[in-house]
Amino acid sequence: MATKKQTAAAKRNVKKAQKAAKDQRTIAHLPKSTRRELGRQAARGRARGGKAGRTLEDRNREQLYAEAKKRGIPGRSRMGKWELIDAIRADR
Repeated sequence: MATKKQTAAAKRNVKKAQKAAKDQRTIAHLPKSTRRELGRQAARGRARGGKAGRTLEDRNREQLYAEAKKRGIPGRSRMGKWELIDAIRADR
């Protein structure tokens, strides 16, 4: 059984690891062209009021995943946005 000191150290280590992982996922570490495109996609989403766009490119990954799930596309959980778009178009 772990002592109180060991338990506290383990909690600190977990929090430190979570913070490090979160810091690595920031947009600031992405290439400038990717950041620019993400900004454009966000602006289009705000203009639509958060509703799904008419074209597949205007939808976010979660909306595309829901569409793929509705169509029963296999392997959808491992696909990224652009793979989902290709799979949905192939299923049409």
